[in-house]
Amino acid sequence: MEVKEWTYEEFPEFTEEVENARIINTTGDEMGVTYIPNVEYAELDGVKLHLQILLPGTRNEPEMNCPCVVFVQGSAWMPQDVYAQLPRVAKLAERGYVTAVVQYRHSGIAPFPAQIMDTKNAIRYLRANAAKYHINPEQIIVSGDSSGGHTAMFAGIMHDDTSGTLYPGISAQVKGIVNYYGSTSVMAEDSNPTQLLHCQPDSPEGMVMGHVDLRGNMELKRKLSVECNITPETDIAPTIILHGTKDRIVNCEGSVILYRQMKKCGKDVKLYLIKGADHGGPEFWSPEVVDIVDSFIQSCIR
Repeated sequence: MEVKEWTYEEFPEFTEEVENARIINTTGDEMGVTYIPNVEYAELDGVKLHLQILLPGTRNEPEMNCPCVVFVQGSAWMPQDVYAQLPRVAKLAERGYVTAVVQYRHSGIAPFPAQIMDTKNAIRYLRANAAKYHINPEQIIVSGDSSGGHTAMFAGIMHDDTSGTLYPGISAQVKGIVNYYGSTSVMAEDSNPTQLLHCQPDSPEGMVMGHVDLRGNMELKRKLSVECNITPETDIAPTIILHGTKDRIVNCEGSVILYRQMKKCGKDVKLYLIKGADHGGPEFWSPEVVDIVDSFIQSCIR
């Protein structure tokens, strides 16, 4: 065989019969995922913010044009481990979605709504660079878990352009929202069942609102709670909420309250209660649940 720069199509296939060797047939449509780490999408107040991007592709179509899932990694609004969920969100990439994990400015350096502004700028960055990352710019979903679920919900309902200065003229609108056990409300005393400092200045929710005591500040509590910001007039994309029935960190009841408020206001929302699941875990990434999320995304982008 001649040594040269072979194209895939030109390269001769090995066809020799080998004793006891088993041949596994392929189609070339088997999905693979390429990881692009630490893509800078913004720098604000000297803080560089990054995306972890997963690109799907096949042998037949290595640079396929795909919908995009923007996933906000939860962290109680504190510094994120943006790599923690990569093995799990890769399951969405394997379904044919460009998947980008968002780093936001944490509560130690920027109060609410900086996290929402950052997420919207991440969406704008991906839309502006859609060709580079093989994204269909009209098919973007926002998602997140825990505080990231809270951020994803607000990114879907805050439509002013205050976060658009980095990418003026580029929309941060999304086609759908996937909220995994989001910390969406601080209204109830038991909204965080195992947190002894609930709504105090050094609690996660107190810190994200500027290190303030929320216990006597109903205005700020309502500002931070998603359900208090949804009315019949609210423009919000179709939403699914997934929450474990034994969540010790974020009370499942908070997602029920959000779901009921959205239904009351006539919004397109579905709630999935994951029986026995705690705050995250493999139950949220089972084939059945990934099928549900995949089906939901497909319904949003048709």
